[in-house]
Amino acid sequence: MGLLSEVLLLPLAPVRGAGWAIGQVLSEAERIYYDPATIRAELARLEEQLEAGEISEEEFDRQEDDLLDRLEIATRTSAGLGNGTAP
Repeated sequence: MGLLSEVLLLPLAPVRGAGWAIGQVLSEAERIYYDPATIRAELARLEEQLEAGEISEEEFDRQEDDLLDRLEIATRTSAGLGNGTAP
C-alpha cells in the first residue's frame, strides 16, 4: 500500500516540498528574531538613536519594552532547551 499511496500522491509532491521549505524559512526567521545577540544589538542601536535625537523618549521606551520582552522569551526558551546558550 505504501508504493500505491506514493504514486497516487506524487502530483502533490511540489506542495509538500513547498510546505517543508516554508517551514524551514519560518524556523530560521524565528531563530534570528529570538537570538539574544541580535536583540542586544538592536537595543544598542535603539539607544544610539535616542542619544542622536532620532527618536523620542516615548518611542524609545515602547521599543525597548518590546525588545526586553523578546530577550526574556529568548532567555527562557534557551534555558528550557538546555542548549548551553548563555543569556
